[in-house]
Amino acid sequence: MRIDLTPRANRSALADALAPFLAFLAALLVGGIVVAAMGRSPAAAFATYFVAPLSEVWSLQEVALKAAPLALIATGLAFCFRANIWNIGAEGQFVVGGLCGGWIGVASHGAGGNTLWVLPLMLAVGTLAGMLYGLIPGLLKVRPGVSEILTSLMLVYVAELLLDYMARGPLRDPAGFNFPQSVTFDDAARLPYLMEGDSLHAGVAVALAAIVVATLVLGRTLFGFTVRVVGASPRAARFAGFSDARLTLAVFAVSGGAAGLAGICEVAGKIGQLQPSISPGYGFTAIIVAFLGRLSPAGILVAALVIALTTIGGEGAQIDLKLPLDLTRAFQGLLLALVLGADALSRYRVRLVPGATA
Repeated sequence: MRIDLTPRANRSALADALAPFLAFLAALLVGGIVVAAMGRSPAAAFATYFVAPLSEVWSLQEVALKAAPLALIATGLAFCFRANIWNIGAEGQFVVGGLCGGWIGVASHGAGGNTLWVLPLMLAVGTLAGMLYGLIPGLLKVRPGVSEILTSLMLVYVAELLLDYMARGPLRDPAGFNFPQSVTFDDAARLPYLMEGDSLHAGVAVALAAIVVATLVLGRTLFGFTVRVVGASPRAARFAGFSDARLTLAVFAVSGGAAGLAGICEVAGKIGQLQPSISPGYGFTAIIVAFLGRLSPAGILVAALVIALTTIGGEGAQIDLKLPLDLTRAFQGLLLALVLGADALSRYRVRLVPGATA
């Protein structure tokens, strides 16, 4: 039996809009069944996942802090995915941005005099490092034609091992009792808090600003129009004179730069030093966020808040209900699969052909 997918001649705008919501409800249903099979109350689990994090000021701030890097990385990834270019290595670009920007923070530790230049330089270096690291799979795709999926993914492990080596070796705090971490950054190398006494730092404002800028670039500029045309019809784009190679490099630079900026914001904000690991998988989770948000900056912001909510709720469920944290990751992965499936059903008619071979 063969499964044929035929593009729908007249796509329903309502079905396109409802697809992610229906996928979310389906994921909730499956998640509830799994929780019940584990001997816990699905109602209590849903309250812990989705209600409890919204009931306290500190947990709301934690949701915002988790959502900020996800939204920033996913916004950059949206440029790649809209152009049908698959950057799977945002995690590596995040790590390299945090490492290179954090290096400035370590090097400037204890510096006297005027230190107003430290934080801007850290942000610039982190962004540039993520951009250059993102260009590696872009160049390999443009020149020898190597799959960007494989190269960008493999570079994640290179970046993680490099960070681990630097935190345990050259950048380790000599007075840190042999702990594998750098010195704690000076105040001049830390992102300022948005309000006194709160945990929200300026990285949240940076993510919101990136959402606004991406909305304007994708909707109001020639570059955004080029991304949309190449993604919708590469052949038509070539006839129109748009260069595939230039666009590939440009979207990888944008995506890598956004991931690198998110990395240095995390290091200079919440963490405050270099450690062997600075990411719980933000770069990979941001792929779910990008698709759940339908590759739209505004949708990505909402999706990032939802995924951050489930992450904070998952940590609460681990403590209150003794549910494994891996259940949260499985739920997020299931959500991505269901969103992609719902998208496919809204775009294509599925037809089973009995007796035919693939």
